[in-house]
Amino acid sequence: MKICVLGPLTADVNGMSIVPTAGKPRQILALLALYPGRVMPVPTLMEEIWGTDLPQSALTTLQTYILQLRRRLGTAMGPSTPGAAKDVLATRHGGYLLQIPAEAVDVHAYESLVAEGQQAFEKGDDDSAARAYRRALDLWQGPALVDVRVGPVLEIEAMRLEESRLVTRERRIDADLRLGRHAEVTAELMDLTARHPEHEGLHSQAMVALYRSGRQAAALDVYHRLRRRLVDELGVEPSPQLQRLHQAMLAVDPQLDVVCGPRRTSTFDLYAA
Repeated sequence: MKICVLGPLTADVNGMSIVPTAGKPRQILALLALYPGRVMPVPTLMEEIWGTDLPQSALTTLQTYILQLRRRLGTAMGPSTPGAAKDVLATRHGGYLLQIPAEAVDVHAYESLVAEGQQAFEKGDDDSAARAYRRALDLWQGPALVDVRVGPVLEIEAMRLEESRLVTRERRIDADLRLGRHAEVTAELMDLTARHPEHEGLHSQAMVALYRSGRQAAALDVYHRLRRRLVDELGVEPSPQLQRLHQAMLAVDPQLDVVCGPRRTSTFDLYAA
């Protein structure tokens, strides 16, 4: 079995999709897939499907959805393995689980590559870090669970995954900047700062990339636009490290021209206290 949740939900067994067309069984499959080998309690599954307004027939209906998923699974597994669907989508005391290895779900490969990248990043191996982060990000085919109607449980999971994706992208850009790839990441950073107009880390990266590309005025403009937004909308000034980065650019601090600073740190913390 191979399941993907980093984008549209896909689940294939022997080359045959087992993803149901109905919304609620899709939610169940997605939630079980995010925790392979772990029991998902019945109350959690019910909360995902119905929230706090449970119908009287909630338990019976949930069991029907599980049966539908098992039928699709059994069809894909073929007649030579009778009853195997119940072993894969298993019933346990108080809940259900998908008895599949973690490697069968793309989230596992993604998180393993992110951990590999972070380990290389902390060791100062920026090239390996950038490669691992890029491979992790390449697993994404769109927003997490983009074609699944999410309830309160999956909504939190999708938000967690999207936040992880953004952090991984930011770390990959940090590695690229330390490798001197400022010109290559400038356009990407302009898009990211437009999508995340109050994200100081991304703005600091954009400032450094522009500055190192000989575009000091554009780098300073990124700072001033962010500052205006923070002051006008939130009533706060940029963080101290971003202010120090701004001052360093005004003073043409030589440290800004060093691809790899004295500490293994993020671009945002280049001027942290």
